[in-house]
Amino acid sequence: MSVVDRPPSSSEYEPRFAGGYDLTRPEKRFVGQHLFVAIVALMIGSLMGPLQSFQFSGVDLYPYLDPIIKSYYQGLTLHGVLNALIWTTFFIVGFTAFTTMKGLGRSLSHPRLNQFGFWTMVVGLVMTAIPILTNSATVLYTFYPPLKASWAFYLGLTLVVVGSWIEGWGFFLTLRAWRKDNRGVRSPFIALGGIINAAMWQIATLGVAVEILTMLLPWSLGLIDNTDPELARTYFWFTGHPLVYFWLLPAYVSWYGMLPKQVGGKLFSDSLARLAFWMFLIVSVPVGFHHQFTDPGVPQTWKWIHALLTYSVFFPSMITAFTVIASLEYGARKNGGTGLIGWIRALPWLDPSVAAQLLAAILFMFGGIGGLTNASYSLNLVIHNTAWVPGHFHLTVASAVTLSFMGISYWLVPYLSGRQLWSPKTALVQAWTWFVGMIIFSNAMHVLGLLGAPRRTPLGDATYVPEEWNGHLLRVSIGGGILLVSVIMYGVVMVKTMRTERVAAELVPTVPIAEPIRSAQLTPVWLDTFKPWLIAAALLLLIAYGPQLVDQIWNMNLNAPGPDSTPW
Repeated sequence: MSVVDRPPSSSEYEPRFAGGYDLTRPEKRFVGQHLFVAIVALMIGSLMGPLQSFQFSGVDLYPYLDPIIKSYYQGLTLHGVLNALIWTTFFIVGFTAFTTMKGLGRSLSHPRLNQFGFWTMVVGLVMTAIPILTNSATVLYTFYPPLKASWAFYLGLTLVVVGSWIEGWGFFLTLRAWRKDNRGVRSPFIALGGIINAAMWQIATLGVAVEILTMLLPWSLGLIDNTDPELARTYFWFTGHPLVYFWLLPAYVSWYGMLPKQVGGKLFSDSLARLAFWMFLIVSVPVGFHHQFTDPGVPQTWKWIHALLTYSVFFPSMITAFTVIASLEYGARKNGGTGLIGWIRALPWLDPSVAAQLLAAILFMFGGIGGLTNASYSLNLVIHNTAWVPGHFHLTVASAVTLSFMGISYWLVPYLSGRQLWSPKTALVQAWTWFVGMIIFSNAMHVLGLLGAPRRTPLGDATYVPEEWNGHLLRVSIGGGILLVSVIMYGVVMVKTMRTERVAAELVPTVPIAEPIRSAQLTPVWLDTFKPWLIAAALLLLIAYGPQLVDQIWNMNLNAPGPDSTPW
C-alpha cells in the first residue's frame, strides 16, 4: 500500500476530503449492528463487575443468581470476555468501518466481505457465550492452561478473531482502491489511523491464533492429552499486550482527529499523529515477556529486552499527549481561553461527548504511569498478580477506552440513527459518575496491591485478610457501585435515544472531523506508506520473539493435563 510521491499541493487535497460524504442508510445500519452487539455485551458484562466488587466487602450476591451464575469465577469470566474482548472488538471494528468510509469519502470496496466478517464474529460470540453460561468455560479471559474450557469456547473466540481479520481485509482493500483514484494525495488521518490499527491487530493476534489452533482446541477435543503452560502463556502474551493498543488506538483516532473539532480547534500536527500510530504498529507487539517476569522458563536476557521495548512504547504515548493537548489548547484559546492552564476552563465541558473523552484522558494519565511500574522488572515483582494489576487495566480498557467509546457514541449513535441524543444532561452526569467511581475503585485496587492483596481472588471469602485491608476493600465496593449506576445510565441514554422520533437532517449531529493546522498534503510521503513500517515491525518481531519461540517450541514439554471442566 503506497502512494506515488510528487510535489505536494494543498489546494488539490482539501476539496477531495472535507468529511462531506454521508453514509447510506445500509452503511449506517451496518455500523450500527456492530455498536448494538458491543453495547449489549458491555451492559451484560458490566453487571458482573460490581458483583465482584461487592464481594470484596463481604456482600456476596452470587448465591441469589444460581443457577444462572454458579460462581464468582464464572461471573469474572463473563465480565472479562464480554467487556475486554467482545465490547471492545465489535465497537472498534464498527468504528473503523465508519472512519474508513467517512474518512475516504466512499463506500467499502467489498461490502459483502465485511458483512461476512461481521456475521463470522457474531457466530463466534454465540459459540463463546454458550459454554461460559453453562459453566463449561470458567477459565477467565486469559484462559491459561491447565484450566480447560469447552472446545466451543476456543473455536468461538477463534471465529471472533477471524471475523475481525476479514473485516480488516475489507478496510485494506478499500484504502487501496481509494489510493488508486487519488495518487499522490495523503490518506485522510481518521481512515489511516483505524486501518493501521487493523494491520497491527492482524499481526498481534497471530499469537493467540496459534495457541488455540495448535494447543488448546486439539486439547479440548481430546486429540492431545496435555499442554505446555509456559508456551501457551508466551503465545497468549504475544497477543495480550498489543491487545491494549488495539483498544486504545481507536480512542486515539478520536482524540487526534475528532475531539479537536469538537472543542472548536484543529489537529496540531498531522505528521506527529501519523508518526505515533506507525510507532505503535512497530513497538506494541514485541513486549509480551514483561507479563512473564516471574515465569522461570523465560531467560532473563529476553525479559530485559522486552522491558526495554516496553519502555519504548512511552515515546508514541508522549507524542500523543503532547499533540492532543496542543490541539485542545489551540481550540480553547480560539474560544477565549487564557492563562498557562486557565484555557482548560474554555473547553466545552458541558458537551457529554467532549467531557467523557477528556475525563478518560485524565484517568489514562494515571494508567500510563502505572504501566511504567508494570514494565520495571524490580517493581513488577512487588505488584505481579496482585490487585494492583486490575486496578491498572481498569484505568486503560475501562477508562481511556470504554469512557472514550461512550463519549464517541454520544454523537455517533444519533448520527447513525437520525435522532438527537436523549437527555445530554444525563449523559454528562454519566461521564462524571464513571470518572468518580473509577477513581475510587482503581485507587483502592492499587493500594490493596501494594499491601499484597492477590488478584483473581474473592477476598470477601478469604480468611487471611488483615485489618488494614478492610477500608480499601470497602472502597472497591463503593467504586463498583458507582460504576454500576453509571453504566446503567449509559444504557438508558442509548435506549432512550433509539426510541426518540427521527428528526430533520439538519438537526442530526454532524460528524466532527478536525482539519490539521498544516495541510495534510504537506506530510512526508514516508508517513503515508505501509511497506517500510510493516518491514520494520516484522524485523523487530523476529528479533524479540524469534529465538525464544524457536527454543520453547523445540523444547516443548506437554506435561500439564487439565480436567474436562473447571469447577472452582
